Amino acid sequence: QVQLVESGGGLVQAGGSLRLSCAASGNIGSINAMGWYRQAPGKQRELVASITTGGTTNYKDSVKGRFTISRDNAKNTVYLQMNSLKPEDTAVYYCNGYARWGYDYWGQGTQVTVST
Repeated sequence: QVQLVESGGGLVQAGGSLRLSCAASGNIGSINAMGWYRQAPGKQRELVASITTGGTTNYKDSVKGRFTISRDNAKNTVYLQMNSLKPEDTAVYYCNGYARWGYDYWGQGTQVTVST
């Protein structure tokens, strides 16, 4: 089992920044990749950014150049630095851990609200 706990969401004005954190515990060695997803009201959950154990990153096109995913292996923590936030970034953000046998672990989610 893997437990994921997110923190760092909140309310910010457009153009501002937030940093999300995801602390992982449990069977960390089973995780191949970590990622951040988001879900806005009435929309499907979508991948925002991911990072593999080897450090390879992937981003949704609309956040490239604004968001940065990183990991601190010593702290078992993944971060999402979000700059130049836009109202369309408003959503619940979920931390995801993808296990090598194809199972997805999820955190409880953290709300990010960007005001105009």
